[in-house]
Amino acid sequence: MKFADVILPLALPRNYTYSIPDKMVPLLQPGSRVAVQLGRQKKYAAIVKTIHEQAPKAYQTKPILDILDKDPVVFPNQIKFWEWIASYYMCTEGEVLNAALPAHLKLSSETILLYNDDHTYDSALLDDDEFMIAEALQIRKELSIEEVQQILDKVEVYSVIKRLLEKNILLVYETLKEAYREKKENYVQLSPDYQQEERLSALFDELGRAPKQLELLLAYLHFVKTQGSVLQAELLKKSGASAAQLKGLVDKGILWIEKRTVDRIPLGKTEATIDFNLSPSQENALASVRGCFETKAVTLLHGVTSSGKTQVYVKLIEDCINKGQQVLYLLPEIALTAQIIRRLKKHFAGKIGIYHSRFNNNERVEIWNKVKSGEIQIVLGARSSLLLPFKDLGLIVLDEEHDSSYKQQDPAPRYHARDAAIYYAGLFGAKVLLGSATPSMETYFNASQGKFGLVKLMERFGGIEMPAIEVADLKQEAALKTMKGNFSQQLLSAMEEALQQQKQVILFQNRRGFAPFLLCTTCGWIPHCHQCDVSLTYHRNQDKLHCHYCGTRYPYLYTCEACGSQTLIPKSFGTEKVEDDLQHLFPEARIARMDVDSVRTKDSHNKMIQMLEQREIDILVGTQMVVKGLDFENVNLVGILSADSLLSYPDFRVNERAFQLMEQVSGRAGRRDGLGKVIIQANNTKHPVLQYVADHDYNAMYVNEIAEREQFNYPPFCRLLKITLKHKQEKTVAQAAQVLGNWLVPKFGTQVIGPSAPIVDRVRNYYLQELMIKLPRDSKKIAQAKYMLREFFIQLTTEKAFRSVIIIPDVDCI
Repeated sequence: MKFADVILPLALPRNYTYSIPDKMVPLLQPGSRVAVQLGRQKKYAAIVKTIHEQAPKAYQTKPILDILDKDPVVFPNQIKFWEWIASYYMCTEGEVLNAALPAHLKLSSETILLYNDDHTYDSALLDDDEFMIAEALQIRKELSIEEVQQILDKVEVYSVIKRLLEKNILLVYETLKEAYREKKENYVQLSPDYQQEERLSALFDELGRAPKQLELLLAYLHFVKTQGSVLQAELLKKSGASAAQLKGLVDKGILWIEKRTVDRIPLGKTEATIDFNLSPSQENALASVRGCFETKAVTLLHGVTSSGKTQVYVKLIEDCINKGQQVLYLLPEIALTAQIIRRLKKHFAGKIGIYHSRFNNNERVEIWNKVKSGEIQIVLGARSSLLLPFKDLGLIVLDEEHDSSYKQQDPAPRYHARDAAIYYAGLFGAKVLLGSATPSMETYFNASQGKFGLVKLMERFGGIEMPAIEVADLKQEAALKTMKGNFSQQLLSAMEEALQQQKQVILFQNRRGFAPFLLCTTCGWIPHCHQCDVSLTYHRNQDKLHCHYCGTRYPYLYTCEACGSQTLIPKSFGTEKVEDDLQHLFPEARIARMDVDSVRTKDSHNKMIQMLEQREIDILVGTQMVVKGLDFENVNLVGILSADSLLSYPDFRVNERAFQLMEQVSGRAGRRDGLGKVIIQANNTKHPVLQYVADHDYNAMYVNEIAEREQFNYPPFCRLLKITLKHKQEKTVAQAAQVLGNWLVPKFGTQVIGPSAPIVDRVRNYYLQELMIKLPRDSKKIAQAKYMLREFFIQLTTEKAFRSVIIIPDVDCI
């Protein structure tokens, strides 16, 4: 008897074993998708992890019901990778599977209601809801739960179904339905009877009495000659013909309609053309990276903004493509993929595929399959693309490696794409290139210690100068009364000058919305979210108050709920407010905003970036989206509107993050002519980070920060593990956190920080408590600590008082 351990798409603490029916033994492989039953009725599509002959001792196995695919959907390396992620980041393999597989490959059974033909019922004994469902079942014979909800026009329908079950009017069964559907399109073809010229000429004479049909036929022949294949919708649109005219030609047997399967993600031509030359400094950097790769698996390319790191990446990608290997090019934001993909397509054309969260479920399945088959050789995407099933991975490029977006926050797995990429590459023997103008402290430390290779590219492409940086003193300007709203005179003058020179301006404000909060000027009351302990942000475009934690929206408040006065006013400012003020200050300028609220659709990022590239926007206001890696040749002024908000966050990484943000956003200026200028508005102009940014001095920032990290034992000198506890009762979660803390202190001593409530201590009606543990940089000790923590978590949740406490471990938290 053969058995299979399978990974179910659920957060189960272990994998389950199923028996393999004899007829399936020759067909089943690790990585195959199989249908299995869990519990009495529920069915799932699971992934086979291993095949063996050892029956489990703890329970009787159930048989695998079906093999869902001809070939496995994942390779052994993906399964090893999932196992490592689950172990290292303290989650389950089912949670990793859930994050990795496209939704249409993760199937769970659907409850189907069947009409019981063997039973008769008296409709007079049914209430209205029961009667409606019984009548519908009698006509349709089967209904899904969703259809029942639509018939009754309500969500809660299980009580009605239960009553009908008790009366034997219906039966229930569970079925798995494949969600992925191939895309079909109608194509028009000329009948073989009219392929010869003589028959076609005669046909033109026959259609002389039907000029519209003749016109449509001529349009079809033109399309065939110019395009090859003719899509029905395109033919009707471009010819101006009607469906009835086309049907007339089809009914006469002149044209045929053929339904064909088409790609949702067409790749186009596949030739690669590298048509640029590197500068001497880029050539040196490329040679150094290749040299590092001979002895190191990971190399850091530390290149200043606009130094031409992307062109170095292209040359390294070309090396891999020539060997027939695949490349993964990771970016922290979807916003960056639009600009980079246009550049890479110039060189690699149809070899590239994009993968990120904006694709629909069917598109994701098609990209998944193309990567698995090797049809896509270069994948460009955000962190989730790391979970694709690569066949032969040769290189991972992780651009803007310092970016915090590489760390998954919620839900599990809470993996860091940089660290996971290094492990994943190791499974293939592939190389990893980390690129940044402002590397993370951990990466630069590893490079300086010799663990990673280190290559520096410290001059801008073409010898262009770094932008000049000025700090505007907001306290001084406020005293002199030269401020106009949130703009210093220094910044406004520079903007006027840039616009007169027909240059573009980028303004960075790290808060979206119109105003971060409303304030009652009579009593000081501030509206808060009912579900979260956080103030509501005013979005004037929608005239709503938004909670940026749970997403709840509230109507605008005119009356203070504390004192009843009508003196609520918006305080502070976000990107919406900046955009609004600019329209009054620069009425002739074309102003746009780039933040989460303004770029919600799949193509909106791309459209806005193209507008900026084509100089259809004069001033762009944005959040962190405008900071990361974008390249606009006509931007010569960047304004950072509120540096103090970046420098005052209570976190040990605050100086590092502030430097990275300000240095990155300043790098958008003067990328072609070297005449860039950056103006940083701040109240605390003496802050040391502002001086590091003004001097573009990463090394000074690093030396200062690394000394403090070592003194207080923070990363990279330790590993941080954060434990968050959640419960709907504040007292319960506080007690649970205290109990857990009491267990941890004897084991970890002073390396345990907390428990304490975070800054925002209630989210979605759950109260939060946090503990932090500093673990040594020793893999064995870390593994032992994680094992011990898992035991503590089980022990805590088995206590009756804390059974419903949710425990979330976050390894290498950010």
